[in-house]
Amino acid sequence: MYNKKAILKNGVKDIKLKKGMKVSELISSMNDMGGFSGQHMVRGIEILGDMVKDDSSYNFLSFPADLVATGLRGVLASAVKYFDAIITTGGTLDHDIARSFHGKYSMGEFEADDAALHKIGVYRLGNVFIENKEYGMRLEDGFNEIMDQIYKSKDYKKEYSAAELIREFGMRIKDDNSIIRQAYLHKVPIFCPGILDGAFGTALSIFSQTHDFKLNLIRDELDLSNIAFDNKITGALMIGGGISKHHTIWWNQFKGGLDYAVYITTATQFDGSLSGARLTEAVSWGKVKEKAKYVTIDGDATIIMPFMFAALDLV
Repeated sequence: MYNKKAILKNGVKDIKLKKGMKVSELISSMNDMGGFSGQHMVRGIEILGDMVKDDSSYNFLSFPADLVATGLRGVLASAVKYFDAIITTGGTLDHDIARSFHGKYSMGEFEADDAALHKIGVYRLGNVFIENKEYGMRLEDGFNEIMDQIYKSKDYKKEYSAAELIREFGMRIKDDNSIIRQAYLHKVPIFCPGILDGAFGTALSIFSQTHDFKLNLIRDELDLSNIAFDNKITGALMIGGGISKHHTIWWNQFKGGLDYAVYITTATQFDGSLSGARLTEAVSWGKVKEKAKYVTIDGDATIIMPFMFAALDLV
């Protein structure tokens, strides 16, 4: 039963914009605005703030690769230090390494003629244009340079987990705007269950044909299992769905679910995808606790993420 007095306690308030208004002031004024995604973003900022401040919480950051091709790469790299582990997709390695080796990604448009782009050797990723050589060749050159250093180092082990191999790359990448580099500097492991799905995985497969090298993907799964069982309280900021989101919520179900969870998506729940599945659905699986602090934010992460971190002063 609803308590009429209680549910009508807080009235909707108009936002009053003013010259020189700070992001934190704008977000604060959105607390009582009502509406749609804005209100959910405000709730997400509150939960993210509580999660980061909770020293007992082991916190995950998960996201897909497409964001790394955008300027959001810089926000993600700056935010790494506030998390304990990253779970992402194989393409994150592709774009992060290509851009670390001076790959030029250009502003484009969604409504481009893709057949015409193909004829002139330009890839389209949403509204980002990438000349063929700025992606494949940059990634290949960067991969070969670093993998050769790893292979010739005195600490070469012949068998690596994906997280261990990514850490080796982070140690050697020179670009401080690199997510992989920042993860290495702040001792944040990057788990990439789909590491073979992309250009990095293809280069790794080719490398293994002529070198004594093995990739142990099961070791990462065991490490994630240990994290779940060793930490009573966990939290996650998840951007987009797919394998990165599922790995985050999947392993957390074994400890009774996430205690903090913020999910940003543009997908609809009626398409049947994990991207569209709201966090409340994860409660039914025990992947998010019934009494957890959680919210699903419908919206574009390239808009929402900068506001969230700027409001919390986390960059």
